[in-house]
Amino acid sequence: MTDATGHARLPPVAREAVARSRRSVRSRSPASVAARRRHRRWPFALAVVALLAEMAAAMVTAALKQTPTIDEPVYVGTAVVYLQQHSLRYNPEHPPLGKLLIGSGAAFARPRLDPAFTGSQEAVGRHLLYESGNDAGRLMLLARLPVIVLTLLFGLVVFAFARDLTGPVGGLAALALYAFSPDVIAHGSLATLDVPAAGLLLTSVWLLWRARRRPLLYLPLAGVALGAAVATKMSALAAVPVLLGLAVVSVRHADRTRGAGRGVGRGLMAVAGMALTVVVVVWASYLAVDPRLRWATSGNVPVVHGLRGLAVDWLPFPRPYRDGMRIQFGFEDATWSGFLFGRHYQGSLWYYLPAALLVKTPLGMLALWSAGAAAMVAVSRLRPAAPYVLVPMAVLLAAAMTGSRDLGVRYAIFVPMFLAVAAAGAVAVRRRWAPAVTTAALLFVAVSSLRAYPYYLPYSNEAFGGPSKTHLRLHDSNVDWGQDLGRLADRLRQRYPGERVWLVYKGSGVPSSYGIDASDPLTAPPDEVRGLLVVSNSSIAKADGRLAALLDDSDPIDQVGHSITIHRR
Repeated sequence: MTDATGHARLPPVAREAVARSRRSVRSRSPASVAARRRHRRWPFALAVVALLAEMAAAMVTAALKQTPTIDEPVYVGTAVVYLQQHSLRYNPEHPPLGKLLIGSGAAFARPRLDPAFTGSQEAVGRHLLYESGNDAGRLMLLARLPVIVLTLLFGLVVFAFARDLTGPVGGLAALALYAFSPDVIAHGSLATLDVPAAGLLLTSVWLLWRARRRPLLYLPLAGVALGAAVATKMSALAAVPVLLGLAVVSVRHADRTRGAGRGVGRGLMAVAGMALTVVVVVWASYLAVDPRLRWATSGNVPVVHGLRGLAVDWLPFPRPYRDGMRIQFGFEDATWSGFLFGRHYQGSLWYYLPAALLVKTPLGMLALWSAGAAAMVAVSRLRPAAPYVLVPMAVLLAAAMTGSRDLGVRYAIFVPMFLAVAAAGAVAVRRRWAPAVTTAALLFVAVSSLRAYPYYLPYSNEAFGGPSKTHLRLHDSNVDWGQDLGRLADRLRQRYPGERVWLVYKGSGVPSSYGIDASDPLTAPPDEVRGLLVVSNSSIAKADGRLAALLDDSDPIDQVGHSITIHRR
């Protein structure tokens, strides 16, 4: 049979087969494939937005509710001095870049600060917040917002890094761990330097991983990120040799992929280029504060001898940076007190940070960290990433564990960031039960984190009793960093109006500025201390002598934010 054109008419079955073939060809066209990919991306994009929105809400709430922690007034005061007076005289033990970030937010408050003020760096913070006519709450919120924004951007780095390794599902799993990490939320909502420095290091490592394919594009960017980390916190220096080594690995991999020779020349050039970029970024951060780089070494800068002294002298950084390192070495040479699992001790414990992380990390997160790290070593397609993700973190953790200050997991805040990426390796495990177990662990993490809202700073996991029990095992920035003075004022006004208050407060806030009329029980005869005895839990952890005797004769009746205990005498 023929049709109107004279061609043979196909039977119905054959015509259907031809139509299916044509539809199949159209479905394999580039335009159709791209459309399907875009369609599949929408759910992942929405999930990323939802996770970051949840994290942003948690951090902004914390920033609104918490009064200044111990370190924040120093950084904010120094940042305002940078912006208004272009002077490097305050807080030399930390480089300027992180404080310039904090200052970019504080500047919107148009803060007033007497240029003739000459007190200590702690005093300049108090003077700025409480004695200069500024709105302390508004100023602190604006100073914290840039760190919050940067913390959210680091979440995108975590997602992108994990997606590069394991695909979109692994990227979402990593982002979920990051977004629900109580420690990252707690310190990402403060005007401090720990999260910015750690996130910049992770960003540099991710860019080095991408440099395995396009070294000319990503190596310079990795150098900028590494320089920014070193210009934010000096502890980042421990990672510099590792990242320079990874730059060589990336360049040699790129050469092998393109069939180029295996000479070391390009690798050495990459190291030199990254090192030079780090130096330039550090210098630029100081010149941004004071283009004339006015600096006079004060008598408070300790003399550092031996190999450490030689290392400081040889660093190609500005003089204030090298003097800041000497101050840091002075801190490390001092004897600090610590508190771990109910024991108050002098000095430091090498296992303090691992033990503190065990307490303050959700149980599901610990499981996924372990599974992901094991998969990264065991799964062949992930093994090349192990030196990038695990080695820098291990070196940084080892350096932090040798420090003399057992003051909080903030010194190891890079751990939940790097291990969130490593945990994506759990998605690569080819076992029938793996997806269900991974999903259950992620849900457990989310529930544990949300239950702590809005008290993320004193978080501890369920195995250790939750946030209300953290003060029994840890102290300082793990639980009580002075953040609840405003909540204490509200509690006293609502539940204990008109009662006599005796206060031992560990923090940088000024109680009277929040309407707290309190006396110091340590300067009065014990028999006169009657009424409410209010004590920061960090002070309780290390109480001895007179304070211990007062606490022995008191009954705890209330908790404020899991960081302050109210007793009745």
